[in-house]
Amino acid sequence: MKRQLAYCEIALEHGGHTVFLRPSLRAAMHLERLHGGFPELLRKLEEFDTFTVWHVITAGAGKAATDALFGYVATQPLSGFFNAAYTALFEFYKTLTLQTAETDRQPLNNADPRPWADLFKDLYCWATGCLHWSPETAWNATPQEIADAFEIHMKMLMAIHGTPEEDHDGPTEEQRQENIQNNLDPEFDRAGLDSLRALSTFREGQMI
Repeated sequence: MKRQLAYCEIALEHGGHTVFLRPSLRAAMHLERLHGGFPELLRKLEEFDTFTVWHVITAGAGKAATDALFGYVATQPLSGFFNAAYTALFEFYKTLTLQTAETDRQPLNNADPRPWADLFKDLYCWATGCLHWSPETAWNATPQEIADAFEIHMKMLMAIHGTPEEDHDGPTEEQRQENIQNNLDPEFDRAGLDSLRALSTFREGQMI
């Protein structure tokens, strides 16, 4: 089955009420913590645990957008809501994590799995610290959007300034001063490459 793109909102419709579930960083962090990790969240969704279902839909669409839907659900048999929501919930669940195109996959040696909670914190720091997005923009972006934007940002910087492989002694003093003027780490060519490699590691070796 083709996987839903992690940029997309997932539509959930029941009884004439439609909400759109967005896999934002805020939603991903909240739902990963809800039951102590994604595996348990998935198990609860498979059981159609109503507490979990409420949290997932509310995290994805916002409480204001879901009030009318849940008001209607409360007056109807749960089986009807199950039939309407089950597929959308699992599509949404799959978009909460990072995806890597098959053609981009690189074999990793000794890559330690990394907890999703740590990765999400790093994505927030990259969005606000490296990309200079506002906190609200970072929270509303999807993990995939942040990861892709950061990757392109680092590739651009490395194309301009080079990489450690091209300059084993690190950046020149002129590069350091230019980096400082651009609010970058003076040693960014090393740190940037390390971060980019870390991103690749995250995409291949995440702990789920």
